[in-house]
Amino acid sequence: EEEDEEEPKEPEETVPLNPLLQPALTGDVEGLQKIFEDPENPHHDQAMQLLLEEDIVGRNLLYAACMAGQSDVIKALAKYGVNLNEKTTRGYTLLHCAAAWGRLETLKALVELDVDIEALNFREERARDVAARYSQTECVEFLDWAEARLALKKYIAKISGAVTDTEKGPGKLFKEDKNTILTACRVKNEWLETNLEASINEIFEQKQQLEDIVTPIFTKMATPRHVKSGKSVA
Repeated sequence: EEEDEEEPKEPEETVPLNPLLQPALTGDVEGLQKIFEDPENPHHDQAMQLLLEEDIVGRNLLYAACMAGQSDVIKALAKYGVNLNEKTTRGYTLLHCAAAWGRLETLKALVELDVDIEALNFREERARDVAARYSQTECVEFLDWAEARLALKKYIAKISGAVTDTEKGPGKLFKEDKNTILTACRVKNEWLETNLEASINEIFEQKQQLEDIVTPIFTKMATPRHVKSGKSVA
C-alpha cells in the first residue's frame, strides 16, 4: 500500500531552508508578520511566494504549520488571502492533515476559518474519516459536531431558497405559511449563532424541529387542490 504524504511520519529536511519555515513551526507569529509586512525585511518581496512554495507532493508551508499544531500561525497566515482549501496532489487539504496528526486546536481554527469540511482526498475520505482511520478520537468527535452544524446550516439555506423559488414556480405557498417557514429558519439560525457549545444531539433536535414545521407545509403545497365547481341545472 502506498504511503500517504499527509500522515504522521518523520518530516524530511528540505534544502534550501524556507525562511518562513522556522517561525511557522515554532509559532513565531510576530516573526512571520515582520516578513510579510515590513518592506525592509530581506524576504518581504518573496513572502507570498515562499508561503505557497510546494514540495514534491504539493504541500506548502501551511501543511507544516498544521502538522506542528500551530493554530495561531494558520490564523495569522489566513489574513494574507491564502486558499485554505487547496489540495495536495492526492487531494489532502489542511483539514485532512490536521486530522491525521490529531491536531484538535488546529482543526477548530480551520473550521472557524470556514474551510470545506466535506472535501475528499484520493481515498474519497473526508477529514473526519482520516481522523477515524488514525484513531484520533477527539478529532473525530469535533468533526462530527462540525458536520452536524453544517447540516443544519445547509438545511436552513435549502428551505429558505425553496420558499423563494415557490414565488416563481407552479406551487402556491400561502403568505402565512411562507412567514412561518422564514421565521422558523431565522430562529434556527439565531440558535446556531448563540449556542456554539451545543451538543450534536441538540443540533439534530433543532434540525428535526425545523423539519417538523416545514414538511407539512410543503406537503400541503404539493397536494393538488380540488376546486368545487357549481353544478349545472338541467
